[in-house]
Amino acid sequence: MPTSLTIVFAAVFLAIQDASPVSRDDDATPAVKDVVEISGPIDATTIEAAITRSGEILVERQEGPGNAEWPYEGVYRVRGSGPRAFIRGGRIIPMGYRVGGTSIAGSSLLRLPDVPKGADSKDTEGEQARAALERARRFVIEATNDSSMTHDYPGGYDVRGWGYIYALRFLLAMDAAGLVAEADAEEHANAVTFYLDGIKALEIPGTGGWNYARRGPLDASSPASPFMTAPALQALFEARRAGHEIDKGMVERGLKALSNALTPEGHVAYSASRPTRENPEMLPGAIGRMVAVETVRSQAGQENAEDLRRALTAFFEHWGELEKRKSRNGTHEPPYGVAPYYFFYGHGYAAEAIEELPEEERAAWRARLLDRLFEVREEDDSWNDRVFKRSKAYGTSIALQVLTQPKAPPAARFAE
Repeated sequence: MPTSLTIVFAAVFLAIQDASPVSRDDDATPAVKDVVEISGPIDATTIEAAITRSGEILVERQEGPGNAEWPYEGVYRVRGSGPRAFIRGGRIIPMGYRVGGTSIAGSSLLRLPDVPKGADSKDTEGEQARAALERARRFVIEATNDSSMTHDYPGGYDVRGWGYIYALRFLLAMDAAGLVAEADAEEHANAVTFYLDGIKALEIPGTGGWNYARRGPLDASSPASPFMTAPALQALFEARRAGHEIDKGMVERGLKALSNALTPEGHVAYSASRPTRENPEMLPGAIGRMVAVETVRSQAGQENAEDLRRALTAFFEHWGELEKRKSRNGTHEPPYGVAPYYFFYGHGYAAEAIEELPEEERAAWRARLLDRLFEVREEDDSWNDRVFKRSKAYGTSIALQVLTQPKAPPAARFAE
């Protein structure tokens, strides 16, 4: 096994190059870099105002055909046709990113306290958000007919899996919130099955787990990515809670894949197909993965309060290494291989990890996380970790999840 992330990153880079359709960050329109200065403690009034404003920003930034999408924008693009606004340099944002980004934003809007519950609600509070959610729901369902979202995929860099994972979570959440009309129930259920089957289809054979970057066809030699395996497992937990039959073996294989990525020193490798070792000095590049893995292990019933504390301690101790890469060009840059998209991914999972700790410990950790979150809020009240203006929707969505996490519905669990 590699002893340095350098080898792993090289393999991932080759996988991306094999896919061929990649554009560069320096083609992008720079995002706003100025941030808001916060003086004094972040109190409940400030948090409530930020929640309201984040919801407004998301509704304002919905776009695309039918004003139904919040596409995630990164460096990866593919050949194809579609909305002109989604094309840069002759290549388009892939459907997996369009579905995944839309689903993440939709799931965040569901956290707003004034979103009406019940598809036939006549309440006016949250009406705009509810209309935005319904447009997004329709888009996510219709995307099941797109040829690029089929379950039969030859290999290489594969972002449709992100679409499967977050679409499943969004559709399940919409149903749980009572926001699916009776007339739409069958079609909605069929889409849930489609995305659940997609996750099953992309499981790494034999060893388990999931990965969005591989050098060839999906087979047992493909290493699992904890970055992707963590949310995939959560989607399965949520599907099971909703009454879907989930293969216990698939969950156990996924959890084993997470364990394989855990090093003896406690940090998490970028990817692994068997128990791994890694240079402990690379820990600053792993902090986003650490909080993700420990959160999911806890939700799976693997008691690990000390591991959660260790992951959160590392997250705050090395937060500056994430911040250095926020809203910058490039992806896996030395010395730690930190890509900009780890920034809010890590914050979202840090918020979840905190809620897995004993209740008496949570307030202090929440305060630390809010301090960091507001430190990087931009002048227009949004959050963004990329160089793309469009990615404000993703950053603001994750920030909204952090802000509302203490009052969010209980996480789905898989303890037997």
